[in-house]
Amino acid sequence: MTATTTAPVLILLGPPGAGKGTQARMLEEDFGLIQLSTGDMLRAAVAAGSDAGRAAKAVMEAGGLVSDDIVTAILAERMAQPDTAKGVILDGYPRTDVQAESLGDILARMGRSVTAAISLEVDDDAMVGRIAGRYTCAACGEGYHDNFKQPSHAGVCDKCGGTAMKRRADDKAETVRDRLMAYHAQTAPLIAYYEGRGLLTRIDAMDDIAAVRTALAAIVHKATA
Repeated sequence: MTATTTAPVLILLGPPGAGKGTQARMLEEDFGLIQLSTGDMLRAAVAAGSDAGRAAKAVMEAGGLVSDDIVTAILAERMAQPDTAKGVILDGYPRTDVQAESLGDILARMGRSVTAAISLEVDDDAMVGRIAGRYTCAACGEGYHDNFKQPSHAGVCDKCGGTAMKRRADDKAETVRDRLMAYHAQTAPLIAYYEGRGLLTRIDAMDDIAAVRTALAAIVHKATA
């Protein structure tokens, strides 16, 4: 086993719309951390033709679901790459207690451990309003909201001048509620898992972006002190 490193390993938990992607990008900018998204890792492994990637490709082409073993193998391959040495943010993994145990094993073999599992806490009713009101410019992707951020001129994108706007089909209020319920049901055991090990930190994700950024930065500073 290698010597234990202080490079942070952060697990970012939060429902759709909680700001995981935004905050992960800021952590990358502020600390040089690498965001590891399950979907991105899976696609990269398939494209690279690694052992785990080939196994995943065969399963997906057969219409099956990629198993925990394959996802864990892909994560292990990715964690072995040198750019993760400064620290990582895990988004979308682990999702279950079994995956959490596997992650612990992977990190232990590298002389590393989970720094913190961070739960971005939200108010479900407020989140429905936040997500259901979202729309984007079809041309450049600039984001807007019915209540919080409308274009300066109705129907005209401030960034590119485009006039075509679009909304995601799954951003309807009833769909958002279903997604939130599914998230809480899936994540509750994982939150208990890390809370029981003294690794869970809760952050109010309903706060403004800058305040959440500051809270996350404090966790990284503490881990690397």
